[in-house]
Amino acid sequence: MSIPVVWSPETRRHLPVHEIWVGVATDGTEVPERVDRILDALGGHELVEAVPSDETVLHRVHDPAFVDHLRTIHDEWLAGPYDELVGQDRVVPYVFPTPAMTQGMPVTRATATHGRAGQFGYDTMTLVGPGTWEAARAAVDCAVTAVDLVSTGGGTAYALCRPPGHHATAQGYGGSCYLNNAAVAAEALRAAGRHTVAVVDLDAHHGNGTQAIFWERPDVRYGSLHVDPADGWFPHFFGHADETGAGDGTGATRNLPLPEGTGDLRWLDGVRELAEWVSDADALVVSLGVDAAAVDPESPLEVTVDGYGEAGEILGGLALPTVVVQEGGYHLGAIGTLVAACLEGLS
Repeated sequence: MSIPVVWSPETRRHLPVHEIWVGVATDGTEVPERVDRILDALGGHELVEAVPSDETVLHRVHDPAFVDHLRTIHDEWLAGPYDELVGQDRVVPYVFPTPAMTQGMPVTRATATHGRAGQFGYDTMTLVGPGTWEAARAAVDCAVTAVDLVSTGGGTAYALCRPPGHHATAQGYGGSCYLNNAAVAAEALRAAGRHTVAVVDLDAHHGNGTQAIFWERPDVRYGSLHVDPADGWFPHFFGHADETGAGDGTGATRNLPLPEGTGDLRWLDGVRELAEWVSDADALVVSLGVDAAAVDPESPLEVTVDGYGEAGEILGGLALPTVVVQEGGYHLGAIGTLVAACLEGLS
């Protein structure tokens, strides 16, 4: 069965070029070619171009001040001396107003652009360049359009979101993520009348941003299956099994951290556990990162193509209105096949 594939050519516009990791510039892996490799593998599905959306749902997920910052910071950077002085045309934070610095004091807006660069970013890996805002905003459009398709026709729709989003919090970006597409999809499903929405995150890394956005809410459940951050993996500070939500959202978060080297059997047991946990929800968002694959350079898990196919079958068996949102997956030779396998299972 064909699943609508929602995409936008604008998602190719983000060009990270490199990341700054432990002070060293390394080649970026979240490259535009990811979009084309996935499209090539999904030729049997109906392609739907994303419809531009307003920022109503986006502002329910993200602080408007953060959204405005992301929209404007690169233009401000280019207006400064950074390209001439240091040869840097990407926005790279170097100072962050964390609690270690602020100590509860009110934070004023930094005058210098290079000071302001770290106000809404939380790492040095996630650079903002020409086209970053346009691509991230188009990824949101993909998610919203997929929700519209599911809301009117039921079934499943796939949003080819790029850049990914599950590390983006309400007030900031990081982890190669800028706007949280999965959270936007969940909010849009709620706005369309779904009482309880579940987000199941299959990315190899914990979606700290999605967890944070819904941390105190019972109407959106967040379940994640990922490499154990205690083994030294991003996002380091979150994704442990004892994180279950707070306030009204207590019990609406579930984390299943996995040891390095986990393969299909144990990983699929986790998918089944999360599927059972969300089975009484009214709609499902799947954060489909395929970087848990054995060939992927960004994680130590050992999931196969068949594993992704079976994961799709497990989640598809819930028979819930489902929006699949693309997250990670960085092996260009395998990403399309892995996504196709999961969608085939879901269909």
